[in-house]
Amino acid sequence: MNVETVRMSSKGQIVIPQDIRAEVHVDEGTVFAVVGIKDTIILKMITTPSKEELIKNLGLFAKKAKMQLQSRGIAEKDLRAK
Repeated sequence: MNVETVRMSSKGQIVIPQDIRAEVHVDEGTVFAVVGIKDTIILKMITTPSKEELIKNLGLFAKKAKMQLQSRGIAEKDLRAK
């Protein structure tokens, strides 16, 4: 874990030192959530899942939902609109 000291500019900007950017793998355009509590500011990197990750997660969700419906005796045909 690297610890560095930085100074905020008159516009409220700070620079995240290169060593820390490299350690946490952030590049230009990375989005952060910023949380402030008393004398502490936390930056949390926000990542957007890739198309492939979304498709995989939706597939897993659908499989789990289907299993839960089957365990309750509900078939796919029971869900279709009439």
